[in-house]
Amino acid sequence: MKKPIRGTREWAVANVDCCTGCTHDCRYCYARYDAVVKKGQLSSEEWKECLVRESDVLKARPLYPGQVMFPTTHDILPENLQPCIQVLRNLLEAGNQVLVVSKPHLECVRELCKEFTDYKDKLLFRFTITARDKSVLDFWEPGAPAYSERKTSLCYAFDQGFETSVSVEPMLDTSDVVTMVRELLPCVTHSIWLGKMNKIDERVQIDSDTSVLFVERIKAGQVDSEILLIYKELQDEPLIRWKESIKTVVGVELVSEPGLDI
Repeated sequence: MKKPIRGTREWAVANVDCCTGCTHDCRYCYARYDAVVKKGQLSSEEWKECLVRESDVLKARPLYPGQVMFPTTHDILPENLQPCIQVLRNLLEAGNQVLVVSKPHLECVRELCKEFTDYKDKLLFRFTITARDKSVLDFWEPGAPAYSERKTSLCYAFDQGFETSVSVEPMLDTSDVVTMVRELLPCVTHSIWLGKMNKIDERVQIDSDTSVLFVERIKAGQVDSEILLIYKELQDEPLIRWKESIKTVVGVELVSEPGLDI
């Protein structure tokens, strides 16, 4: 039997990165958990430094047989912007179709749009926008941009004529997700993806009473009954897509090959 298509494999046939660590320091991040907790490769503080791997920046890139995702285990930040631009240039000049996934900093998005204006047919932005509530974002994604900056970045790329999409994975505030999605839709050309927070008990450290409350809120918000309500509200929106974590709840067929982006 074929391995189930999950995670980034739903979007891309290959993942590319050029840094270790990320200043966004998201509490649910699978890459952070893998490097800091599971493998003990670096400390929590070292993770937040985001070290550039020069060999991956300079590496020649092949033409992949499908969409390539960049980045996946870190983000595009003001401090690593130029190395990230070089990696993207290497991918695009090789002829690749590239999916750029980011919790966007507006200054970075402006520079990316300027640098790659000639590659609009090869580049798709997918901005991760997980909630509007500041208290929710401050807890789960303490180093990442605020909702207002992410929305502004999305609309800026849209206005510059780039293909745009949104990832609401994980949904950090299911009570508001339908309203948020409808607010973002005018600046989206391609898709809005919704997904649950995966492996909460494994990846999220419970280190305070506050963390207990936020984790319980996530769990309560993504029980099957809540997911079905969201699905009912948004299933007829043509740009809405569902990650594997939701497809299995609502009965949508899983994709059979990686990178189909459907």
